[in-house]
Amino acid sequence: MELWTAASPNGWKVSIMLEELKEAGIELPEVEVKNLSLMDGDQFSDEFTAVSPNQKIPGLVDGNVRMMESCAILQYLGEKFPSPLLPDGDMRWQVISWLTWQAACHGPTLGNKLSYTRYMEDVPAEQKSHPLTRFNNEAQRLYRVLDKQLEGQDFICGDQFTIADIAIYPWVRAWKWQKVDITGHDNVVAWLERVSARPGVERGVKYCVPPEEAHQWSEERKRETARAGANIASNANIESAGK
Repeated sequence: MELWTAASPNGWKVSIMLEELKEAGIELPEVEVKNLSLMDGDQFSDEFTAVSPNQKIPGLVDGNVRMMESCAILQYLGEKFPSPLLPDGDMRWQVISWLTWQAACHGPTLGNKLSYTRYMEDVPAEQKSHPLTRFNNEAQRLYRVLDKQLEGQDFICGDQFTIADIAIYPWVRAWKWQKVDITGHDNVVAWLERVSARPGVERGVKYCVPPEEAHQWSEERKRETARAGANIASNANIESAGK
């Protein structure tokens, strides 16, 4: 099995999943981790495009199966290696609903907020004002939805940690980098601390970064990430990508 990934929330979804499967007692095949440099444009290589035609990390190769899209990969691994991370019965559909919520709403909103906050250097400040307000307001609305869902329970879908938590966690974890304040959502803050304390999660967020930077990036890594983000977000590069 090959995991093509990088140090980003979507990449950490899959690495956390692999480590949580180990915690659940699942014997996994050997996994080769291919760390892509987004700054160098590795995601646009022919080799990676054959795995992920959308040229976004992560990608997974498992025998003849080639997969893109982090939430789809979570579901694939959950079905291939049965565990409580993807439960059976009616609860499975609740988990899939929140997995889709993350992919369709939560992730894109925070990603857009992050792009305007940190990366879009070629956009004048006055043109950023509306999207920054728009995506921040939508992020806060989504956190109100999540906070209400967590009321009276430890995890997204109840008392069991699942792939819904895995999908949502890496993006919530990056709230300071996104400049989206979550401190007014008490249930979300408590959930973040609860999930962060899990050994599988702790190992999963160390993929593609030095262990000492798992929770606090160096200033140089922050600068490199900002440069890579600006490179990806550039209109000129978006227009040329995939040609």
